[in-house]
Amino acid sequence: MSISFLKENNNLNVSKLAENIIGSEIIKLAAEVNEKIKQGEKIYNLTIGDFNPKVFPIPAELKQFIIKAYEDDNTNYPTADGMLELRQAVSNLLELRGGLHYKTDEIVIAGGARPLIYTIFRTLVDAGDTVVFPVPSWNNNHYTYLNGAKQVLVETCASTNFMPTASDFKPHISAANLIALCSPLNPTGTTFRKKDLEEICDLILEENSIRIVSGKKLLYLMYDQIYWELTNGSTKHYDPVSLRPEMKKYTIFVDGISKSLAATGVRVGWAMGPKNIIEKIKLILTHVGAWAPRAEQIATAAYLNNLSHYDSFLTEIKSKINARLLGFHNGFQSLKSEKFKVDSIAPEAAIYLTVQFALHGQKTAEGKTLETTKDVTKYVLDEAKVALVPFYAFGASPESNWYRLSVGTCKMEDINNVIENLRTALKKLT
Repeated sequence: MSISFLKENNNLNVSKLAENIIGSEIIKLAAEVNEKIKQGEKIYNLTIGDFNPKVFPIPAELKQFIIKAYEDDNTNYPTADGMLELRQAVSNLLELRGGLHYKTDEIVIAGGARPLIYTIFRTLVDAGDTVVFPVPSWNNNHYTYLNGAKQVLVETCASTNFMPTASDFKPHISAANLIALCSPLNPTGTTFRKKDLEEICDLILEENSIRIVSGKKLLYLMYDQIYWELTNGSTKHYDPVSLRPEMKKYTIFVDGISKSLAATGVRVGWAMGPKNIIEKIKLILTHVGAWAPRAEQIATAAYLNNLSHYDSFLTEIKSKINARLLGFHNGFQSLKSEKFKVDSIAPEAAIYLTVQFALHGQKTAEGKTLETTKDVTKYVLDEAKVALVPFYAFGASPESNWYRLSVGTCKMEDINNVIENLRTALKKLT
């Protein structure tokens, strides 16, 4: 077989799954931003759902515990479901700070939230099953694809702060095998109202009462609460099991230290749920090997065993995050008051602010019309030197004019500069 033939038929060398997988829109945008930075441009990169460790370092005590764990030679395999001392610490944390009661055999540890989400999908979703999730939301479309499942996208809107309601799900509930929710939500930084989450839970419980009688496969809820400790002001985090205890049989949580402790690269996450489901998740993870490193698990357990340190760190990091979110929100509201076609939703949680650029149809100084969201995104990047992620990168309509602004890598002094750059760029549009 000739080399030229192989080059022309590369798709013969990979699986259909690999051939048709879709890359991340966020990574595409990041590549463009990084290229501009390499060329020497000063870009305010507000796209990254991560922390700058120089601005948001992990807790000093956690760092020391990690170092000590390695000095004690904790470099061999961890137990398959996670080190017992960590599962005990997580169980205690959930009960004392979250009001959730999970035993150690109802908790599984993994290398951050991503392998847990993937494994939850693999555990609950068969090829051809239906996964229902709201958009914008992070990566549910990709996990659905990787499982050969059908996706039903429920597009949300600004009137509900981009959080879904029971009425959004009701038309699809009878066909659903998994509903995937996240609160606080990535990319919006908004949260569920108590009534809305209660109504969604009631819908799931009613559907499962029918399925139990008919013998149909049960409907489960994946509830990603990785940002639950990072609330803003008076915002209260709600979860399905606290609101409706009966939901404990049908809910699998995703959680961890990645966001609350600014420890995205430490890679310690956990899932909790019904014991029989958690056992299957553990078995799949055993074959994948996506464990959190033993040393990091031991260190995290030691850190969480002193919740006074944990509470103090949360107070500090929330203050720093919220100051940035409110700074940008006030800046956007100032631009809006000046009659520029921008807006923002008051921050509620996480490290994200939802902002709007309603600039479609406007003309640049060079006479080019901003016809699409991609045009607007490029204009804001090129002219204002500000990089943001459009909601279509999270599954929303390509026409959506809303964006995610992430504050995890910015300094306080960046805020005024960003707002002033935007003001200058917006003044040039007609």
